Amino acid sequence: MLGQLIRFGIAGGISTVIYSAVYLPLATWVFPHDEAVFAVPFAFAVAVTAGFFLHSAWSFKGHGTRDTSGRQHLKFLVVQGFGLALNALFTWVLTGPLHQAAWVPLIPVVLITPLATFALNRQWVFGGPSTDMVKKHG
Repeated sequence: MLGQLIRFGIAGGISTVIYSAVYLPLATWVFPHDEAVFAVPFAFAVAVTAGFFLHSAWSFKGHGTRDTSGRQHLKFLVVQGFGLALNALFTWVLTGPLHQAAWVPLIPVVLITPLATFALNRQWVFGGPSTDMVKKHG
């Protein structure tokens, strides 16, 4: 699991850079300061697309099974929807009622959301018996 966490951290770091590269310009120059939350879905969509391929092919490679029926993709989207909701909540509270700068929500976005989505992805999306284990013991 340590290897997965390290790979997840690297892939998550890449996704975070992508998220920030989309979010910050939108939140700073496109949307009014108190509406920075509207930048979140755009940034999240780009980061999630990259993240799915990174996590599926690398972070959780060899862990659990891969479902080609679309259920796994749907589960991944549900987990990411949860992450999107967390990011939107952090952004709305910090830039709206608390009047913080547009970059401030990136702190909980980087520290809290990845841990929550890691746990859900590992257990629910990419969890289950490893394909290799099924072959060895099946």
